[in-house]
Amino acid sequence: MSTSGFRLFLGLLQLVGFFLLPLRTSAIRKDIGFLEERICRTTVQGRYLISDDEGNVCDALSLDSRTRCCPLKGERFSCLGCNILSQCCSSYEFCVSCCLNPTRTLLEKVVKVKVAKPATAGTYKTLFDFCAGRCRHSSESVVHENAYHSKFHHCFSLTSNASGANLTQVETRLLGIDVIVGRQGDSCDAVCKARGQLCVMNKLSLLNQCDVMQRYMTCKGSCLASAGPDQPAEVADDAPRDLYPGACLYSRTQSMLSCDGSHQYTRRLCPCA
Repeated sequence: MSTSGFRLFLGLLQLVGFFLLPLRTSAIRKDIGFLEERICRTTVQGRYLISDDEGNVCDALSLDSRTRCCPLKGERFSCLGCNILSQCCSSYEFCVSCCLNPTRTLLEKVVKVKVAKPATAGTYKTLFDFCAGRCRHSSESVVHENAYHSKFHHCFSLTSNASGANLTQVETRLLGIDVIVGRQGDSCDAVCKARGQLCVMNKLSLLNQCDVMQRYMTCKGSCLASAGPDQPAEVADDAPRDLYPGACLYSRTQSMLSCDGSHQYTRRLCPCA
Protein backbone atom coordinates (compact mmCIF):
# COMPACT_ATOMS: atom_id res chain seq x y z
CA MET A 1 0.00 0.00 0.00
CA SER A 2 1.38 3.42 -0.92
CA THR A 3 1.99 6.11 1.68
CA SER A 4 -0.90 8.22 0.40
CA GLY A 5 -3.23 5.22 0.46
CA PHE A 6 -2.23 4.37 4.04
CA ARG A 7 -2.89 7.92 5.15
CA LEU A 8 -6.32 7.83 3.49
CA PHE A 9 -7.09 4.56 5.32
CA LEU A 10 -6.14 6.10 8.71
CA GLY A 11 -8.26 9.14 7.95
CA LEU A 12 -11.27 6.95 7.26
CA LEU A 13 -10.76 5.06 10.56
CA GLN A 14 -10.63 8.32 12.51
CA LEU A 15 -13.77 9.54 10.77
CA VAL A 16 -15.66 6.33 11.54
CA GLY A 17 -14.43 6.44 15.16
CA PHE A 18 -15.66 10.00 15.50
CA PHE A 19 -19.23 8.97 14.66
CA LEU A 20 -19.22 5.72 16.66
CA LEU A 21 -17.71 7.05 19.87
CA PRO A 22 -20.73 9.14 20.97
CA LEU A 23 -23.02 6.16 20.38
CA ARG A 24 -20.92 3.97 22.65
CA THR A 25 -20.47 6.52 25.43
CA SER A 26 -24.11 7.63 25.47
CA ALA A 27 -25.60 4.15 25.50
CA ILE A 28 -27.71 3.31 28.60
CA ARG A 29 -26.30 0.48 30.65
CA LYS A 30 -28.73 -2.38 30.83
CA ASP A 31 -27.56 -3.47 34.28
CA ILE A 32 -28.84 -0.27 35.95
CA GLY A 33 -32.43 -0.48 37.23
CA PHE A 34 -34.84 2.47 37.36
CA LEU A 35 -37.72 2.66 39.87
CA GLU A 36 -41.18 2.85 38.34
CA GLU A 37 -43.17 5.84 39.49
CA ARG A 38 -46.11 4.93 41.73
CA ILE A 39 -49.50 5.60 40.13
CA CYS A 40 -52.36 5.80 42.64
CA ARG A 41 -55.94 4.67 42.24
CA THR A 42 -58.47 7.16 43.55
CA THR A 43 -62.12 7.58 44.36
CA VAL A 44 -64.10 9.58 41.84
CA GLN A 45 -67.39 10.08 43.63
CA GLY A 46 -66.87 13.38 45.41
CA ARG A 47 -66.88 16.85 43.88
CA TYR A 48 -64.34 18.30 46.29
CA LEU A 49 -62.48 15.51 48.11
CA ILE A 50 -60.61 12.47 46.82
CA SER A 51 -59.12 9.49 48.63
CA ASP A 52 -56.23 7.57 47.08
CA ASP A 53 -55.39 3.92 47.59
CA GLU A 54 -52.64 4.84 50.07
CA GLY A 55 -55.27 6.04 52.53
CA ASN A 56 -54.74 9.77 52.03
CA VAL A 57 -57.55 12.29 51.56
CA CYS A 58 -57.02 15.58 49.75
CA ASP A 59 -58.72 18.35 47.88
CA ALA A 60 -59.37 17.37 44.27
CA LEU A 61 -57.34 20.35 43.04
CA SER A 62 -54.24 19.27 44.99
CA LEU A 63 -54.09 15.80 43.41
CA ASP A 64 -50.77 15.20 41.64
CA SER A 65 -51.59 15.28 37.93
CA ARG A 66 -48.76 12.86 37.12
CA THR A 67 -49.03 10.22 39.84
CA ARG A 68 -52.74 10.71 40.67
CA CYS A 69 -51.75 10.56 44.36
CA CYS A 70 -52.67 12.94 47.17
CA PRO A 71 -49.83 15.03 48.65
CA LEU A 72 -48.16 13.32 51.60
CA LYS A 73 -49.51 15.67 54.22
CA GLY A 74 -52.10 15.31 56.92
CA GLU A 75 -53.18 12.09 58.62
CA ARG A 76 -53.04 8.86 56.68
CA PHE A 77 -56.01 6.48 57.22
CA SER A 78 -58.01 9.40 58.62
CA CYS A 79 -61.36 8.58 60.26
CA LEU A 80 -62.59 12.18 60.41
CA GLY A 81 -66.37 12.17 60.82
CA CYS A 82 -66.48 8.41 61.46
CA ASN A 83 -67.89 6.32 64.27
CA ILE A 84 -65.06 3.84 64.79
CA LEU A 85 -67.20 1.32 66.66
CA SER A 86 -69.95 1.13 64.04
CA GLN A 87 -67.44 1.75 61.18
CA CYS A 88 -69.79 4.25 59.57
CA CYS A 89 -68.83 7.75 58.38
CA SER A 90 -70.51 10.94 57.24
CA SER A 91 -68.09 11.33 54.31
CA TYR A 92 -67.44 8.82 51.53
CA GLU A 93 -63.78 9.77 51.11
CA PHE A 94 -62.95 9.56 54.82
CA CYS A 95 -64.85 6.26 54.97
CA VAL A 96 -62.51 4.86 52.30
CA SER A 97 -59.45 6.30 54.06
CA CYS A 98 -60.48 4.87 57.43
CA CYS A 99 -61.33 1.49 55.91
CA LEU A 100 -57.92 1.20 54.20
CA ASN A 101 -56.10 0.97 57.53
CA PRO A 102 -54.77 -2.64 57.50
CA THR A 103 -55.15 -2.85 61.28
CA ARG A 104 -58.86 -2.07 60.92
CA THR A 105 -59.76 -4.04 57.79
CA LEU A 106 -58.09 -7.38 57.10
CA LEU A 107 -57.38 -8.12 53.44
CA GLU A 108 -57.77 -11.89 53.85
CA LYS A 109 -61.36 -11.36 55.02
CA VAL A 110 -62.54 -8.77 52.52
CA VAL A 111 -61.34 -10.65 49.43
CA LYS A 112 -63.90 -13.32 50.34
CA VAL A 113 -66.79 -10.83 50.40
CA LYS A 114 -69.08 -10.85 47.38
CA VAL A 115 -69.57 -7.61 45.49
CA ALA A 116 -73.32 -8.26 45.23
CA LYS A 117 -75.88 -10.62 46.71
CA PRO A 118 -76.38 -13.12 43.83
CA ALA A 119 -74.44 -16.34 44.26
CA THR A 120 -72.75 -15.74 40.90
CA ALA A 121 -71.35 -12.36 41.93
CA GLY A 122 -67.59 -11.97 42.08
CA THR A 123 -65.50 -10.94 45.07
CA TYR A 124 -63.36 -7.87 45.77
CA LYS A 125 -59.81 -8.20 44.41
CA THR A 126 -58.04 -5.63 46.58
CA LEU A 127 -58.55 -3.77 49.83
CA PHE A 128 -59.13 -0.54 47.89
CA ASP A 129 -61.82 -2.22 45.76
CA PHE A 130 -63.57 -3.36 48.94
CA CYS A 131 -63.37 0.01 50.69
CA ALA A 132 -64.40 2.05 47.65
CA GLY A 133 -67.30 -0.29 46.97
CA ARG A 134 -68.42 -0.87 50.54
CA CYS A 135 -68.43 2.81 51.52
CA ARG A 136 -70.86 3.76 48.77
CA HIS A 137 -74.32 4.11 50.22
CA SER A 138 -76.91 1.59 49.07
CA SER A 139 -80.56 0.72 49.61
CA GLU A 140 -79.54 -0.48 53.07
CA SER A 141 -78.64 3.12 54.01
CA VAL A 142 -81.99 4.70 53.20
CA VAL A 143 -85.48 4.76 54.60
CA HIS A 144 -88.58 5.35 52.47
CA GLU A 145 -86.27 5.16 49.42
CA ASN A 146 -85.39 8.87 49.52
CA ALA A 147 -83.88 9.64 52.93
CA TYR A 148 -80.88 8.37 54.86
CA HIS A 149 -81.16 6.66 58.23
CA SER A 150 -78.56 9.10 59.55
CA LYS A 151 -75.63 11.24 58.42
CA PHE A 152 -73.37 8.21 59.03
CA HIS A 153 -74.53 6.41 55.91
CA HIS A 154 -71.12 5.45 54.46
CA CYS A 155 -70.21 2.17 56.18
CA PHE A 156 -67.41 -0.33 55.57
CA SER A 157 -68.28 -2.79 58.33
CA LEU A 158 -69.11 -6.38 57.60
CA THR A 159 -72.37 -7.61 59.09
CA SER A 160 -71.75 -7.58 62.83
CA ASN A 161 -73.36 -10.93 63.55
CA ALA A 162 -73.26 -12.46 60.08
CA SER A 163 -75.29 -15.57 60.79
CA GLY A 164 -76.37 -15.87 57.17
CA ALA A 165 -79.95 -16.10 58.34
CA ASN A 166 -82.39 -16.03 55.47
CA LEU A 167 -85.09 -13.44 56.09
CA THR A 168 -87.67 -15.61 54.39
CA GLN A 169 -86.90 -18.48 56.75
CA VAL A 170 -87.04 -16.12 59.73
CA GLU A 171 -90.43 -14.79 58.65
CA THR A 172 -91.70 -18.35 58.29
CA ARG A 173 -90.62 -19.14 61.84
CA LEU A 174 -92.31 -15.95 63.04
CA LEU A 175 -95.74 -16.84 61.63
CA GLY A 176 -98.37 -16.03 64.23
CA ILE A 177 -95.94 -13.71 66.07
CA ASP A 178 -96.39 -9.95 66.21
CA VAL A 179 -93.01 -8.24 66.11
CA ILE A 180 -93.35 -5.01 68.07
CA VAL A 181 -90.94 -2.13 68.70
CA GLY A 182 -91.51 -1.17 72.31
CA ARG A 183 -91.42 2.18 74.05
CA GLN A 184 -88.22 3.45 75.57
CA GLY A 185 -87.50 1.79 78.92
CA ASP A 186 -90.15 -0.96 78.59
CA SER A 187 -89.42 -4.68 78.84
CA CYS A 188 -90.89 -7.07 76.28
CA ASP A 189 -93.21 -8.39 78.99
CA ALA A 190 -94.61 -4.86 79.38
CA VAL A 191 -94.73 -4.25 75.60
CA CYS A 192 -96.72 -7.43 74.93
CA LYS A 193 -98.93 -7.07 78.01
CA ALA A 194 -100.05 -3.61 76.79
CA ARG A 195 -101.40 -5.41 73.70
CA GLY A 196 -103.09 -8.15 75.70
CA GLN A 197 -100.41 -10.63 74.62
CA LEU A 198 -97.43 -12.48 76.07
CA CYS A 199 -93.76 -12.30 75.15
CA VAL A 200 -92.65 -15.49 73.37
CA MET A 201 -89.25 -16.16 74.91
CA ASN A 202 -88.02 -18.74 72.36
CA LYS A 203 -88.53 -16.31 69.47
CA LEU A 204 -86.15 -13.66 70.81
CA SER A 205 -83.16 -15.39 69.20
CA LEU A 206 -84.75 -14.94 65.76
CA LEU A 207 -84.93 -11.18 66.32
CA ASN A 208 -81.40 -11.00 67.74
CA GLN A 209 -79.82 -10.47 64.30
CA CYS A 210 -78.75 -7.29 62.55
CA ASP A 211 -80.58 -7.89 59.28
CA VAL A 212 -83.81 -8.63 61.17
CA MET A 213 -83.53 -5.59 63.44
CA GLN A 214 -82.79 -3.36 60.45
CA ARG A 215 -86.07 -4.51 58.94
CA TYR A 216 -88.07 -3.14 61.87
CA MET A 217 -85.84 -0.33 63.18
CA THR A 218 -83.79 2.43 61.56
CA CYS A 219 -80.55 1.52 63.42
CA LYS A 220 -78.98 4.78 62.16
CA GLY A 221 -76.36 2.90 60.11
CA SER A 222 -75.04 0.92 63.10
CA CYS A 223 -75.62 -2.59 64.41
CA LEU A 224 -73.35 -3.42 67.32
CA ALA A 225 -72.55 -6.45 69.43
CA SER A 226 -73.33 -5.92 73.09
CA ALA A 227 -74.38 -7.78 76.22
CA GLY A 228 -77.52 -7.26 78.23
CA PRO A 229 -80.97 -8.69 78.97
CA ASP A 230 -82.63 -5.72 77.19
CA GLN A 231 -81.54 -6.86 73.72
CA PRO A 232 -82.27 -6.98 70.83
CA ALA A 233 -82.95 -3.27 71.07
CA GLU A 234 -82.35 0.17 69.58
CA VAL A 235 -80.63 2.91 71.59
CA ALA A 236 -82.81 6.00 72.03
CA ASP A 237 -81.76 9.24 70.34
CA ASP A 238 -81.56 11.05 73.69
CA ALA A 239 -79.10 8.53 75.16
CA PRO A 240 -75.60 9.72 76.21
CA ARG A 241 -73.13 9.75 73.33
CA ASP A 242 -71.05 6.92 74.81
CA LEU A 243 -74.10 4.63 74.47
CA TYR A 244 -74.24 5.26 70.67
CA PRO A 245 -77.67 6.90 70.19
CA GLY A 246 -79.65 5.40 67.32
CA ALA A 247 -77.59 2.21 67.06
CA CYS A 248 -79.13 -1.25 67.21
CA LEU A 249 -77.74 -3.72 69.72
CA TYR A 250 -77.74 -7.50 69.55
CA SER A 251 -76.59 -9.79 72.33
CA ARG A 252 -73.48 -11.89 71.81
CA THR A 253 -74.72 -14.24 74.55
CA GLN A 254 -77.99 -15.93 73.63
CA SER A 255 -78.49 -17.11 77.21
CA MET A 256 -78.89 -13.48 78.30
CA LEU A 257 -81.97 -12.93 76.13
CA SER A 258 -84.91 -12.18 78.36
CA CYS A 259 -88.52 -11.02 78.11
CA ASP A 260 -88.28 -9.00 81.33
CA GLY A 261 -85.02 -7.15 80.57
CA SER A 262 -85.17 -3.39 80.09
CA HIS A 263 -82.95 -0.30 80.00
CA GLN A 264 -83.87 3.36 80.37
CA TYR A 265 -82.20 4.26 77.05
CA THR A 266 -83.30 1.41 74.77
CA ARG A 267 -86.43 0.39 72.86
CA ARG A 268 -86.78 -3.37 72.62
CA LEU A 269 -87.77 -5.48 69.64
CA CYS A 270 -90.31 -7.96 70.99
CA PRO A 271 -92.08 -11.15 69.80
CA CYS A 272 -95.67 -11.05 71.08
CA ALA A 273 -98.49 -13.57 70.72
